[in-house]
Amino acid sequence: MIPWILLDTAQVPDGGELRLKRRGDEFSIMAGATELMNSRLSGSEQALATLACARLGPRPALRLLIGGLGMGFTLRAALGEVGADAQIVVAELVPAVIAWARGPMAAIFGDSLTDPRVSLHEGDVAGAIRDGRGSYDAILLDVDNGPGGLTRAANDGLYSPAGLGAARAALRPGGVLAVWSSAPDSGFTARLRRAGFAVEEARVRAHGKSGARHVIWLAVRPDGRAPQE
Repeated sequence: MIPWILLDTAQVPDGGELRLKRRGDEFSIMAGATELMNSRLSGSEQALATLACARLGPRPALRLLIGGLGMGFTLRAALGEVGADAQIVVAELVPAVIAWARGPMAAIFGDSLTDPRVSLHEGDVAGAIRDGRGSYDAILLDVDNGPGGLTRAANDGLYSPAGLGAARAALRPGGVLAVWSSAPDSGFTARLRRAGFAVEEARVRAHGKSGARHVIWLAVRPDGRAPQE
């Protein structure tokens, strides 16, 4: 069996360490003993984008915010769903993850980072959310391991009542907050509803019809229009 090779490590702001490993043409990003993502397992990360875009339906000049660059699966799936007039902002907290995307994992990312619809925000997605009041059609969060985070305590703020309120304020009427998680969390579902979202949960396989089942919450901000008679 081909052994894993450690390519690089990166410190996470406020503590923790990420490790980039390679085995042949397979990549893995680890936090401690936990694998956060693997280049062979992309199904649920892609679904984060495709399900959110399906909820939005056809709209001109879509503006999306993706929290977490990772291995770019969500970004590439989003690019395949939106039109030429769309804008996608990707917020990534750890500079090394961006460097990995442009370096060792460049073949995985292809031309997604140079697509004219894409802009990178090197920093906390929470700041991009706070600064984007009423400007996004969708916010896609694949940060840490979901609401039950592993790598950074500050990420908990994204999923708190205050964080969900900020996300709701950053969405346009009818916009979608889509959240990826490695596991169910009934308390988070309840917080989404208390924050004023209409909520659906989707269970998605990590890879095709196999692999672990991950959870994607699709939380829709009401459009503010009167109900149809």
